[in-house]
Amino acid sequence: MLQVNYIRENREKVLERLGARNFKQTEIIDQIIQLDEERKQSQTSLDNLSAIANSSAKQIGELMRTGNKEAADKLKAETTSNKEAIKSYGEQLAALEEKLFSLIVQVPNIPNELVKPGVGAEDNEEVYLHGEPAQLGEHALPHWELAAKYDIIDFELGVKITGAGFPVYKGKGAKLQRALINFFLDHATAQGYREMQVPHMVNEASGFGTGQLPDKEGQMYHAGVDNLYLIPTAEVPVTNLYRDVILKEDELPVKNTAYTPCFRREAGSYGAHVRGLNRLHQFDKVEVVQIVHPEKSYQVLEEMSSYVQSLLQELGLHYRVLRLCGGDMGFTSAMTYDMEVWSAAQQRWLEVSSVSNFETYQANRLKLRFKGNTGKTQLAHTLNGSALALPRIVASILENYQTDKGIKIPEALVKYTGFEYID
Repeated sequence: MLQVNYIRENREKVLERLGARNFKQTEIIDQIIQLDEERKQSQTSLDNLSAIANSSAKQIGELMRTGNKEAADKLKAETTSNKEAIKSYGEQLAALEEKLFSLIVQVPNIPNELVKPGVGAEDNEEVYLHGEPAQLGEHALPHWELAAKYDIIDFELGVKITGAGFPVYKGKGAKLQRALINFFLDHATAQGYREMQVPHMVNEASGFGTGQLPDKEGQMYHAGVDNLYLIPTAEVPVTNLYRDVILKEDELPVKNTAYTPCFRREAGSYGAHVRGLNRLHQFDKVEVVQIVHPEKSYQVLEEMSSYVQSLLQELGLHYRVLRLCGGDMGFTSAMTYDMEVWSAAQQRWLEVSSVSNFETYQANRLKLRFKGNTGKTQLAHTLNGSALALPRIVASILENYQTDKGIKIPEALVKYTGFEYID
């Protein structure tokens, strides 16, 4: 979440940049500033009364030691009303802080200056295009038909076991999944990321720390009895490893990667664009997460984008990079790049990765700080990216690599699959 001091000192800039998101509840900003002023006044009054109470307590003790009981009793009587005032100001302060907190968590992150205003995907900015579309014959099939033809993914069996959006991978389909996971993890390790194995369920504090709660609770699967949430991405547990942690500056950057299944309700998602692997409730993903010095976070964002692109290039896929407009970015992001692969069979772009810089937004929620070499403690910047999400990568490979002999496996994956074709 944003820092109150920053909002108060940069009101006009905050309102201007939130406008790029089409954030309509601008009155919240002034309410936050007003409540913070009231909070500071209450805190000052409470501190002053507490100081008087401490002074009176010392005086009473001194009077009792010198045998001046009458004066001590008189001072005790005078401090009774002071104690009641301290209690009243304490309650008032707690109420103000609670109200202030309830407002500030409703404010999304401030978009970076490079992020253009916009409403949705149609306003995103294409910043890079790589390769050429695969040239397929007129009888090219979409991936869901290829999956059935080669008996490698069974969507109906998943419906039987669980429901729509929970496919069953079979034979070479399952091996392709495992090959991609190992391919992505090996490359992340080679780039200096430390592999982690993390829980697939998180508590409420973890969901709040990375910004999924209270913003996206409707999209998360919730185990009500234990009040735990199935993770929508490894970003949540991996970043929360550093909740309430103060790092040393020379420990930065922290680079971690993890493979996990991901769970998303995707409520309200219907239509042809979500068919097959295009949108699932459970899917596999390798995530990369970095914690960095604030001065280096945008350099790191570009490096993470380039890294994800290198994976797509090794897989021989035609892709583009979008810088998301304000209205299409996630609640917690200051800047996001999306990587989309062209589906030659569906004739549409498929998002396969998002790489985001959250600046201090998550770190403020997490109380994730670092101590500089000067001894000053400050909030770190956090970043994460999909490297990569598997469903649409699998869909793209099946569609773009279909041949008369079967599905050709990208050369970079053959040593992981152990076979060159799905036939």
